[in-house]
Order: sequence, then structure tokens, then C-alpha cells
Amino acid sequence: MRFGLVRSLPVVLAAALLAAAPISAFSQPVNNRIAAGISSGAMVRLRGTVSPRIAGGIALGRLNPGTRIDGITMFFAPSATQKAELDALVKAQQTPGSPEYHQWLTPAEYADMFGLSPSDVAKVENWLESQGFNVESVAPSRNAIVFSGTAEQVETAFRTQMEQYRINGETHFANATPLSIPAALEGVASAVMNLTTFRLHPMVDFKRQVSARPAFTSAQTGNHFFTPGDVATIYDVTPAYDSGFNGSGETIAVVGQSAIQLSDIEAFQTADGQTVKDPILKLVPNTGTSTVVSGDESESDLDLEYSGGTAPGATIDFVYTGSNSNAGVFNALQYAVANDVAPVISMSYGGCETQLSAQVFGTYETVLQQAATQGQTVVVSSGDTGSTGCWGTTNTSTAQQQALAVQYPASSAYVTAVGGTEFPAADVASTNTTYWKSANGSDVVSSALSYIPEIAWNDDVSCGQYATQTNSPSQALCSGGGGTSATITRPSWQTGVPGISAGNYRLVPDVSLNSSPNVGGYLFCTSDKAAWNTTSSPIQQASCNSGFRDAATGELTVAGGTSFAAPIFAGMMAIMNQELSAKGLGEVNTKLYTLAASSSTYAAAFHDITSGGNNCTAGSPYCTGAAVSDYLTTAGYDEATGLGSIDFANLEAAWAATVSGGGGTGSASFGLSAANVSAAQGSSVKSTVTIASLNSYAGTVNFAVSATSGSSLATYGCYAINNTGVTAGSTATATLTIYTSKSACSASGVQSFVRKGAGTVASSKDGSPLRRGIPAGAAALAGVLLFGFRKSRKMRTLLGCLVVVAILSFAAGCGGTSGTSPSNNSGGGTSTSTDVAKGTYTVTVKGTDSANSSLTASTTFTLTVD
Repeated sequence: MRFGLVRSLPVVLAAALLAAAPISAFSQPVNNRIAAGISSGAMVRLRGTVSPRIAGGIALGRLNPGTRIDGITMFFAPSATQKAELDALVKAQQTPGSPEYHQWLTPAEYADMFGLSPSDVAKVENWLESQGFNVESVAPSRNAIVFSGTAEQVETAFRTQMEQYRINGETHFANATPLSIPAALEGVASAVMNLTTFRLHPMVDFKRQVSARPAFTSAQTGNHFFTPGDVATIYDVTPAYDSGFNGSGETIAVVGQSAIQLSDIEAFQTADGQTVKDPILKLVPNTGTSTVVSGDESESDLDLEYSGGTAPGATIDFVYTGSNSNAGVFNALQYAVANDVAPVISMSYGGCETQLSAQVFGTYETVLQQAATQGQTVVVSSGDTGSTGCWGTTNTSTAQQQALAVQYPASSAYVTAVGGTEFPAADVASTNTTYWKSANGSDVVSSALSYIPEIAWNDDVSCGQYATQTNSPSQALCSGGGGTSATITRPSWQTGVPGISAGNYRLVPDVSLNSSPNVGGYLFCTSDKAAWNTTSSPIQQASCNSGFRDAATGELTVAGGTSFAAPIFAGMMAIMNQELSAKGLGEVNTKLYTLAASSSTYAAAFHDITSGGNNCTAGSPYCTGAAVSDYLTTAGYDEATGLGSIDFANLEAAWAATVSGGGGTGSASFGLSAANVSAAQGSSVKSTVTIASLNSYAGTVNFAVSATSGSSLATYGCYAINNTGVTAGSTATATLTIYTSKSACSASGVQSFVRKGAGTVASSKDGSPLRRGIPAGAAALAGVLLFGFRKSRKMRTLLGCLVVVAILSFAAGCGGTSGTSPSNNSGGGTSTSTDVAKGTYTVTVKGTDSANSSLTASTTFTLTVD
């Protein structure tokens, strides 16, 4: 790694200095990789730079040489050494017990470890300017440069020819021949992007909307449709809300390629009974002006509405591109990563793998791997055309469209791909009162009563009939995308779960959620008329100007697709971040598959989908060969639904157990989670503690609750909680009552807080407490050096000595946080003789198995006294 000691300093002095230093101070500058200046005299070809999508298009001739092309981006690949270190870091960040576990990088730290040196960046800038280009910006991670120029300058600098093409009635431009770069940049520059106008397509599915009289219960028809409240009920998110977790303090970045009207988002929030909270609009620089694009606008609307609807407390950043036709959602994704915009990113776009160039794969795998190192969880729709991921792709042959394929970036090794399920028609029928509240004369928002058993989403039969009737063959297939990648190697974490087939390539999807537009469908609000019309006639005149309805026609705006599943899961991940007090979870598939590998955890946290498939059932002329039979659901993992859908409350409890020391998934254990609460001085408040059985644990959990020694809460507060039993493969809850007045502490059954630690508790970057007694700087040093010197026994020995010396030096001479707080844990309030002072306190709940004292788990939450 690029971490190291200042070897010229005496050992004790070095340890003392480094113990208090931030991680970024340890990284050595990256080596220069461009030995001399860059010259155009010797050029080398850049691999995979011609888009497959120009094949078969009608060539219209050379692009006007004076045509200005903005936002051109040159990407730089890490060196072989950097790539090996990058791979090792990503794995270590997801390995519990590793010093790097959940120690996320900033873009600047990434630049110092895996980017170009400042000197090399300057050389590239100088060469681009010498070719007449304007350099617009350098990525904070120093792995990309954005510049602009004319088509003629592009042709001259990169030895290519820019052409125009007519493809399916649309005019596009692209480089017709491979790009070349100066020999000095060979192995350094990996791609020159944004020289074509081919965009990825959104996953929103409006099929058969004309027959869908509008998940709420309609007062007009009695039919059931879905809203965020129904999602929360069906997928068990409601317990998180009840415990105070709704994504508050978290941020989700939704990426898109069209401007929106904020009034649509506001109308949705109002109709759904939410507090109106506008997303923050972030137009990607150098992509043109803010412009509405039909089809993409509705995609952006629903992504924003359902990510925010699932995590209503979260801040939603909408990162989108402008009017430049050569910019698209990939630019928005790259911007969100390069600038570390949010710990969760939602993307409902994709493209057929066989229609993407090699430089697209290489570039964006590196971008997405960077996201993983920064703790960003990227959630992507798996597609809406079943096992034939290339179906409907323009300018492709019938054989290509009918072949088994998956979409990218859902197939990336660094994203969570979300596929589709649906509910049996009978369970969503207007007469069904088992799972739904009845309308009783008025629309009922959030009317689902419980989880509804799911099957794989596959509406191919009805969609094929619709396509035939309307002569819209591109809309013939509608089922969840999934299958085997032809490009991305099987990640190490995709194993251990029954049903995962042998093979060398990535399987898609990872999880699935309801996606059908035909059986129920989701309500949303948009000004995009593409969402209101069929191919032949308009359905409605407006959207959501009377609750969820169009005031003139009474119609609802209804759609489906994995476009909904991805932002919903992204919202869940924001809540997970909040519940775990994490500063990001990074690539979460490692955790998902590890949890699913335990049979009891899988049964509790996942809904295994064992009915249906995403095989093509529309018949001729839409499918043939293997697509007719692949892929059917099986017990455990399958390419139709992945691991299945989720029970969020149980998933969170199982996840928290592995984070809080509940024993992982190797042996019977349990996990704990608890809700943040607020109380007035001199009163009491109840917090729900959830116990999750892991690996078939069954037993009784005894509780002890602690507060920081010397705090006002420890001095004047007290608590009551009953020991609680949990059965194998299930969850149980205990009620913890906290009293904020000393006068209540003499009652029967009430206990004094266990005194834990003293003063302020140092926290690591992910918010988890560091080892007791080790200063934060020393702990950071230990993590850094262990990663840098893992292969050297001598250096590990030296490390041990340094850390000990650092700790002793810190304790002897630094002081600071080692003292005790005189009256409270917040530093802001004062206490009376009987009441806990106002402020915020950290409370730790420890559970111990009644029969085995070595089997424990713990969790923390905050108590706010006001």
C-alpha cells in the first residue's frame, strides 16, 4: 500500500507523532508514471473504443468539423501494483476483524493511493491544451480529466473520424474508427468517453397501463395499487419507522439524465401523506443546460419519489445531466462517485452487455470499485426484459435480442442488482380482504395489511398480447432481468447459498422486490406525458392534481419495473446506515450473501421465491431457444429473483448482530438492535430492543444496560427491562424503560445503569467505538500499518512496538479526552438534584445467553433528554 512510516525519525518520536495524525497523513505520494513530456509523435491504439451500436446504422457522413463537443472525459487506470492493492483494500474493507474493515476513503485519499500523481496530471493537461482543448476539471480522485473541443480537434488529437449515423429514426454521432493516444499514455489512459450520443435506457415499465384502472385501494374500482406505505408493510420496514429510523441524517444520490419539475415530487409527497421535502438538484458540470427529456423525466420522478418515500427522513440528491446529447446517466454516476456525493446511490438504468464497448466496462468497473472504497452502496435495476437482457435494444439483430443476456451495470461486481417479483393476481384482486383494507367509499392510501407471498415477476404473456395489438414489439417482454454475465468474473462473495450454480461469471440479480405494472402497479406522479399515453391514445390529461388522481379523468398514474425496486432498496440501505450508525456500508453483497448462507438467517431475513421464472413466455416471434426455459426459480438462489425479497426488520437485526459482536453466522448466536428515543427531564421513555435468532439460536437473553461513567444519566437515571426468550429462526422484542429522574429509581424492578468507560468515547470513521483505551490516532495507525505490512513479519513486530509506545506516550503526556465529565454526557445541559441533565447520551444494551455467559451481543442507541 501507499502507507508507511517516517523512517528517519526515532521510533518513540515517530510513534508519538503518528498516533494523533489522520489516516490521510500516512499515505505517500503516488509515483510518477509518465517519465517525460507527452508527444503526439508516437501513437498507440486504445482498445475497445468503437461502440458496437454503430454496426448496421446508416452512415450519414462526417460530423461537421466545427461541432463543439463538451464534457469529453479521459479516464486513467490504476497501475498493476495499484490495482492489486485496490482489490485487496476492497476485500479488507468488507472483512470483519480486518484493520481496514469499514474504514472508508475520501476521494482525496483515493487520489493519493490510486490516482495519478499531480505531476502526471499536469503533463496530461498540458498535452490536451496543446491540442486546442479546454480543460474543464480534474476529478478529486485524480483518475479523470474533463475537457472540451471541436470534432476536428478530436479527430486530430486521437487519430479517429467522427461520423453521423441514422439508427431507428434517430441521428447520432460517434467515432467511426478506434481512438489512439500518445505512447507516453499507454497503460495510463484507459478511455476517452463522451464521444458518442448513445444513452442507457430507463427501466420504468408503463405496459398495459390503458387497462389498469388504477398500492392503495381505489374507491372507484376496489383494485389495489402500491405506495410507500404498502412497501413498508409488505417488506417489514414499519418496525424501523416505529423505532425512529427513517433515513434521517442520511443521503441518497439518485442519478438520471433529465431535469424534473419539483411540483411532481411535492404532489406525490402530499398525496402520500408525507412532509413535503424537495430533493437537492445537482446538474453535472459540462453536460449542458438543465433540460427535460421525455421518458427519462418519469424515470427520475419515480426514482426520487420511491427512494425518498421509503426513507422519508433522508436527504435526496438528484444528480443529473443536461442538454448535451453526448452526456448521460453514466456521467451522473461518475460525478456522484468522484465527489462522494452520498453513501447510497440509486440507478435505474442499464444497457445490454453485448452493446457496450470494452472501454465502458473497464472504465466503469473502476469507477464502481472506487465507490466501494469510499463506503458508497450502489443499487441498480436488473432490467425489465427477463432472461433476454438485449431485447428491444436498437440496432441489434433478432438473434442478439433473443439470446440469453444480462444488463450492465447491474452485472458489475460492485453493485447490488435488484430484480423483480410480483404478487399472484388473486392476492391483489379487488375482492381480496386478506391482505388489503377495503375502500369503503374513498381511496385508502397504504392499505396493505401484511406480507403477501411473491412469485417471480413475469408478465410476458399479457405484454406480448398488448404488443401484438398495438404493434409495439419492443414492449413485448416484461419480467425481471437476470442471468449470467458474459463479461464480469464471478465475485468471491457470490457463493455459499443453495442454488448458486458453478461457473466463472457473475450471476444477476442479488435480491428482488415487487415490480409488476400489471398486477397492482405503483402509483407515482409525473409531468412526463410518456407516462400518460399508450401508443395510440392518451389515458389522462394530468398527473396527481387531485391526490394521486388526474382531476379531469379520475385516472391514476401507474407503472412498474425494476425501476421501482432499485430506489426502494436504496431507501432501505439508507435506513440500514442510520440504524447501524454507519458512515456507509460500501459493497453490501458480501454481507447479503454471508447472511443468506445461514439457513436460519435466510429463513428469517429473506423471502425465498420458488414459483415462476423470468424465462420468455410471450411466444413467437419474441423468443426462442434457451430463453424459453431459462431461468426458473429454485430453492435458494436463482437467476430469476436472486436471493429473493427481504424482511427488512429481520435483515437489519441479523446484520446488526454481525456488526455488534453477535457471533457472525458460523454458529448459533443472536443479534440486538434498539431504537433511539427522546424523553423529558423527570419522565420515562420506552425503547424497543429486538433480538434476532442467528443460525437457529434458541434461548433466553439476560440484559444489562450501561451509560458512560460520570455522566448525568449514569448518576441520576435508571432502567427496567425483562429477560426475554427467542425461538430458533425468529425475532423477539423486549421493552427497555429508561427513567430520567432519580426519584423513580427506588421502585421495584428498576436498576441502576452499569458504569461504562469514562468521558468522551472516541469513534472511528464509520461511527463505531474504537478499542477501549486506545487513542483514535493510535488505532488508525494500527489499521494503516497492518494493511501496509501484512506480508512482513518483521514489520508487524515493529508495528506492535510502535502502537504500544504510542499508547503509553499518549496516556502520559496528552490528556484531553481521558478525563471524566462532571455532570452529563452532552456537555450542554445541567442537572437538578433529581433529574438527568438535558442532552444526548449513548446507551449500550448488552445481552447474555442465560445458559452460556460467553455468548453475548450488544447494541447502542441514543437517548435525548429535553
